[in-house]
Amino acid sequence: MDRRNKGISRRSVLLAAGASMALTAMAQPTQAGTITRKVSAGGPDEPGKRADLAEQAIVQRHVRALWGQPQVRLGTLVWPASLLDQSFVRWCYWWQAHLLDCAVDAAYRARTPERIDRVVALARGIRTRNLTGWTNEYYDDMSWLVLALERTDRLLGVQFSDAVGDLRAALIDGWNPVVGAVPWRSGDDFYNTPAIGPTGIAMARLGELSRARQLADFLHTRLRDTDSGLILDGVHEPGGRVDRTVHTYSQGVTIGLETELAVRTGESSHRSRVAALVAATEDRLTDAGVIAAAAGNDSGLFMGILARYLAEAALALDDTTAANIVHASARSAWENRAEVDGLPLFGPDWTRAVTVPAYPRSFAPLTHSSAASSTNLSRDLSVQLSGWMLLEADYQLTAAGR
Repeated sequence: MDRRNKGISRRSVLLAAGASMALTAMAQPTQAGTITRKVSAGGPDEPGKRADLAEQAIVQRHVRALWGQPQVRLGTLVWPASLLDQSFVRWCYWWQAHLLDCAVDAAYRARTPERIDRVVALARGIRTRNLTGWTNEYYDDMSWLVLALERTDRLLGVQFSDAVGDLRAALIDGWNPVVGAVPWRSGDDFYNTPAIGPTGIAMARLGELSRARQLADFLHTRLRDTDSGLILDGVHEPGGRVDRTVHTYSQGVTIGLETELAVRTGESSHRSRVAALVAATEDRLTDAGVIAAAAGNDSGLFMGILARYLAEAALALDDTTAANIVHASARSAWENRAEVDGLPLFGPDWTRAVTVPAYPRSFAPLTHSSAASSTNLSRDLSVQLSGWMLLEADYQLTAAGR
């Protein structure tokens, strides 16, 4: 099934947005239900049922029609959502790409017409809200979207051929042959793991193995810290100034890229790199085997991205350490959740209980959450997507007997 862009004009989008915002102004902001730690004893034991509840939570709280178009949908960035949030004046391309990827996970786990329709509507939502096409100026954003759309085709048989072609061309066009990598953003001098890693995975899956190898080698030779074995954030070129920040998701995308190359080339060096990086991650970026906490906003997705690619290493390469981290993280995140109207609410720290606010039907009036907060409570879609992504990964491993 080929879902092609039919030439949506900017004028029609803006007219639809204006009409939607006028209707939204007469609506009420979304309200929090009763937030409670009085969860049922463990809840469902089956990983698939837990993933299903995480999916339901996000669909009910965040997923909305875009600008009055019922077959075009996006996720609000926070919940409860203000009127401005529901109008999607504010949006985040890469969060929506991960929302789409999680929707693909759910549809692959248990295919239903409703789930397939949701995948299609979310992809249309990204194209519509982006206004100018499928691409933008950020190579990490575009790589996340092309990965989700490639999986939409490969796993579900739902094609967005024009989108994949446009995004692939944009990523290749961003290649700097002198540096041997893509930058974070068009025209930028920062070559960072969050862009290079997913671009490399995309190149491998789209048949550009030579480019994927070059990107993997760049990460291994230029951005691997020899003391810890972990992958650093990025490097400025020209000049060679390295940003030595360590993020969980930088390990995740590097594990994902090396796993793809290990499977597709059969070269033992890639398998060895995966094993070494998984071991370093377990040693330095887990707490009793549970993936280290993030904060809110963009970093809310970091944990889930690591979980996704640990699961892929476990499935493709039989890496038991990777599987153990995913299972331990899923158990801890589930045990420490809160519930709202019977559906899970995850915190940015999977090792600590999400505690309820003084007024259980409301959140503190904060834009972003923090893992350091006393409540471990988050409004951010990014944090909830990490929880959903983790539980889908846990299901995939369990279903495969890993």
